[in-house]
Amino acid sequence: MAETFKERLGKEQLLPLYTVNDLGSVALAEAVLSENNLSFIEVTYRSDLASQAIQQLADRGKLVVGAGTVRDLDTAKDAIDHGAQFIVSPGLSTEVVNYCLKEDIPVFPGAVTPSEIMQAMDLGLDVVKFFPANVYGGMSAIKSLAGPFFDIQFIPTGGVNSDNFTDYLANDAVLAVGGSFILSEKEVLKDEGKTASEKLAALTKQLH
Repeated sequence: MAETFKERLGKEQLLPLYTVNDLGSVALAEAVLSENNLSFIEVTYRSDLASQAIQQLADRGKLVVGAGTVRDLDTAKDAIDHGAQFIVSPGLSTEVVNYCLKEDIPVFPGAVTPSEIMQAMDLGLDVVKFFPANVYGGMSAIKSLAGPFFDIQFIPTGGVNSDNFTDYLANDAVLAVGGSFILSEKEVLKDEGKTASEKLAALTKQLH
């Protein structure tokens, strides 16, 4: 049986949030992730180059490229039109979720309260982004939410870093962790990805 998107992300456990301000960094970022056996990248809509970067990565076909900071339907459509294979939102937009489900695109909206999580469940989802994790109680909150929401998994981002990411991943309620701590454009451009790759290798050694 083919591995599902969720199963694959759960195995890799890391979802890099990558903001592109220089398209020259895209191929380098791809190389750094591939060298470290990671296949996911979330390109954030925090710059005007997001759709171009997504298109580049989608055309190259080496990574599973998604779009992050998707706050409305137009952005979701733009991302998918440029080749995004999954969508991540900071909050819960019924419009965005329903469109992605109709297009058979995995979508992970932000949901941190019981009501938001229940709304996500009503829409048919079983994975949500927990953002910003450090503001909404971090691992303590996720442990509490995992009681009533035993069939939901979380992707915490925001305040997750190289010092605490393994604490999150130790809990079965956490599918993966996300953040720019995994990979940043500044590090990638510093020395053609050498430092970024070494840092990522150190992170992946702490997995499993």
